[in-house]
Amino acid sequence: MGNFPDCSRYGVTSSTHGFIARPGTCALFPRTRAYRYGIASRPAQGATISTIRSATLGQLLSETARKYPDNDALVYVDRGFRLTYAELDAMVDTMAKGLMALGVQKGEKVAIWATNVPYWVVLQFATARIGAVLLTVNTSYKTEELKYLLTQSKTETIFIIDGFRDTDYVLTLYELLPELKTAPRGQLASQAFPRLKRVCFLGPEKHRGMYSVPEILGLAAMTSDVQYEERQASLDPGDVVNMQYTSGTTGFPKGVMLTHQGIGNNGFWIGENQNFGPTDRLCLPVPLFHCFGCVLGVLAAVTHGSAMIVCETYVPVTVMQSVEKERCTALYGVPTMFIAILDHDLFPKFDFSTLRTGIMAGSPCPAPIMRQVMDKMHMTEITICYGLTEASPVMTQTRIEDDLRRKTETVGRPMPEIEVKVVDPETNEEVEPGVQGEVLCRGYNVMKGYYDMPEATAKAVSPEGWLHSGDLGVMDGDGYLSITGRLKDMIIRGGENIYPKEIEEFLYTMDCIRDVQVAGVPSRKYGEEVGAFIILKDGCESTPEDVRDFCRGKIAWHKIPKYIVFLDDYPMTASGKVQKFKLRDLAAEMFPQA
Repeated sequence: MGNFPDCSRYGVTSSTHGFIARPGTCALFPRTRAYRYGIASRPAQGATISTIRSATLGQLLSETARKYPDNDALVYVDRGFRLTYAELDAMVDTMAKGLMALGVQKGEKVAIWATNVPYWVVLQFATARIGAVLLTVNTSYKTEELKYLLTQSKTETIFIIDGFRDTDYVLTLYELLPELKTAPRGQLASQAFPRLKRVCFLGPEKHRGMYSVPEILGLAAMTSDVQYEERQASLDPGDVVNMQYTSGTTGFPKGVMLTHQGIGNNGFWIGENQNFGPTDRLCLPVPLFHCFGCVLGVLAAVTHGSAMIVCETYVPVTVMQSVEKERCTALYGVPTMFIAILDHDLFPKFDFSTLRTGIMAGSPCPAPIMRQVMDKMHMTEITICYGLTEASPVMTQTRIEDDLRRKTETVGRPMPEIEVKVVDPETNEEVEPGVQGEVLCRGYNVMKGYYDMPEATAKAVSPEGWLHSGDLGVMDGDGYLSITGRLKDMIIRGGENIYPKEIEEFLYTMDCIRDVQVAGVPSRKYGEEVGAFIILKDGCESTPEDVRDFCRGKIAWHKIPKYIVFLDDYPMTASGKVQKFKLRDLAAEMFPQA
């Protein structure tokens, strides 16, 4: 079955369900690492080794804090902020008790609308320790998108910062919740959001109607150790701990419910595949509200005692300063982030010699760029990840020893304990190696479902537990997967998933538009840009700038169509369906330099 050496770090074995990666059985397989981090107990002779750990995120942090109390855990170079694992663990406990004192119950949603500020990671683990569900909010959201999320999720608590880019988060909350300025804190009674009880500011600043972080930390004394321990004892690793809204491929954004066990184990194996350890230092400039940040980043580091060198937002100079000053060994980013660093005028001024590994994800990386990353940035052991939020999120990953071709033409092999197969989209029958089909996966990582959307969940996950990715791919005889396209029309712009129907529904509210179709336009820089193909009402006139002006301030900036084409009609199938692929082809011809 391919050319895997008997003592490869992680073997890949064939099965009737495609490929499943499991630990190798030779003497070189690093079982001691698995036992060191508590992933598996030593099995009886002849028993099957299981690497799935049953633990909550709070327990994972506690374990690391016990083993590496003095290791750096969280560092921000641009503000002199530094916490060891012992300090992080203690602050998480205080925050968790403060949330309990506020009345946050097990199973309640705690939304966080913030850039990568220092208290973000603290809140991630504090909510996990009391059984609350951290609901991450895209920092580019505008009023209507936040309104939908808070309504659909029935969120009880939200944490915000002052704002990001052109959006004032505080003002947005006051607009959505006029009662916030007059209601006693903790007694919010909103007609629009009846489930929302608390608004908190993720910092020391005070705002009317909101709790500040110092106030929440101060309330911790009101929660006894016994109450806190009882709450933690009531938790189960199979409980939902994280919710992220993804556009997916059909319908409006859905709240993906992820469990302690799902993202905890996925984070561990992501770190293992980079050979992370307690001496590694990860520079993390990607958003924490994505799985890329809070799972591939935070949980990969925490399960290995590695330091997290976090950047609040992506600024190339800040990233380069962080790598050099903290002597980082790993760096994460989408291809455009690495390109921006390599092309920066100050790039030659910084020392990247300590780097060895990291993750590039979000879109394919051209071979010349990957070669520069490996040569000029010394990241010879960089890895590529593929997955989706519903898969916790990584399904496949290249390994540090894979060559340039594997890292640019494939997305690697299945993760340990996760089955991946390619099937015929029409029959759901598994196809032979080398044949294109839809990519499916099954394992501990599959989401618990979409929040309050049972029908959508049933469409995404089969009764046998197979998660449909909606992506087309080809798997070779050695188990390496290549992504070749998408079954549906989701646009991926620089790692951001954009769902066309959401933009179409919004544009329909513009008076002059009779019909609109949104599709991806090929882009050299971002992979895809948003294109809108519009049919105007009779007698109406409009310009592309009119459409963009209508969008500004109402939907996230990255969803605003860059390319706008006015048509008289659409290419249609014989059954009357719009042929979006022809619209994409038209856009590629009209905007060849996109």
